[in-house]
Amino acid sequence: MPRVMAWVIAALAVAGAGGCSRFEFDADPPPISTIDETVPVEVPEPTAAAVSFYRTGIPIWLGLKLWGVAFPAFVVFSGLGAKLRDRARRVGRAWFPSLLVFLVFYLGLEFVVELPIDYALGFHRAHLYGLSTQSLGDWLVKLLIGLGVRVATTASVAWLPLVLVRRRPRWGWLILGLLALPIGFFAAMITPIWIDPLFNRFGPMKDPALEGRILALAARAGIEADRVFEVDKSRETTAVNAYVTGFAGTKRIVLWDTLLAKLDENEVLVVMAHEMGHYALGHVATGVALGALGATIVFGLIFAAARRIVARASGRIGFDRLDDIAAIPVYALLLKVVLLVGDPIGFAVSRRIEHEADRYALELTHANRSAGLAFRKLASENLAMPRPDSWSILLRSTHPPIGDRIDFANEYHPWRANGR
Repeated sequence: MPRVMAWVIAALAVAGAGGCSRFEFDADPPPISTIDETVPVEVPEPTAAAVSFYRTGIPIWLGLKLWGVAFPAFVVFSGLGAKLRDRARRVGRAWFPSLLVFLVFYLGLEFVVELPIDYALGFHRAHLYGLSTQSLGDWLVKLLIGLGVRVATTASVAWLPLVLVRRRPRWGWLILGLLALPIGFFAAMITPIWIDPLFNRFGPMKDPALEGRILALAARAGIEADRVFEVDKSRETTAVNAYVTGFAGTKRIVLWDTLLAKLDENEVLVVMAHEMGHYALGHVATGVALGALGATIVFGLIFAAARRIVARASGRIGFDRLDDIAAIPVYALLLKVVLLVGDPIGFAVSRRIEHEADRYALELTHANRSAGLAFRKLASENLAMPRPDSWSILLRSTHPPIGDRIDFANEYHPWRANGR
């Protein structure tokens, strides 16, 4: 929820910060690489598999967008939400237990209805294109764990709008927006230690020498860390990834074992420098803060629209109060609608942030060629289109196209004499 309308404000903030550099340029590059980093990298042509994955993904993306709106709309306007509430009340009796039972009913129904879609896209399609090595049993277990996490996290916050709209009908949306800030920071802190381990096996790096180089790079970036976590991801996927997660005392530097297997050390270091850039440039804290500000606007819009729906369709939907637990699918529906408009704005900001992290990585490492080679491998392993259609970038992309990132790696080196 917090990511929606804050993107407008975030876009101005990021645009104003664009081009800022944390490092003074050195005459000599830092000693992380033994290759000639001045040699440019050619942007690859997309493979046949990448083209197919991209083209078949377009109708899938559109269908998922429509389905995201259609399911809660059906639950609301068919009167099913009210029926689920009545059954939840008979089971739970008191208000909060009834709310929990309703969420189990609603999210459980959504899970069952979407299971064929999840299987087709998350399991079959991933195996069809060689992106998954996961067994069906493991995939299903992870899906069930995800459902449990979703029920628990939704239950921890879903009561707030219902209580606030009842007790503070005029200002509940504003109070909820203010609460989004501490909730967002709390979520950022606990995710690495409570949520992520439910889905991944975190262990120490098997290569202590490379771990030492990563920690040295982190120290130069001003990130305090004493270990790097390696995730046993090859048992599930062939894709590659790395990230810095957490906040304050829970931050972690994380690498998938697939990344370590498919990139050389210089490429791993420049990828990690990019991820460190998100942390060093304050993207996590800034994103949570701006997201909370945007969430306030979103809550205002959702509460106003929900009042209209309840006032005009109460006879059809089976309730006439915004604090009714049957109104939860209404909020879900309106959130999906807002995201249809807000996501392209958010994606534009995300692409700008990712570009700044790329800039940071180059300034930290001076490893231009290693960056370009890493991007080539990322495109190959993740079946990315180096240069997708402009509309696809606008509506679907959270990162700049791989081709643009390689171009930037080839061209950005102001620390060299005459920028060459």
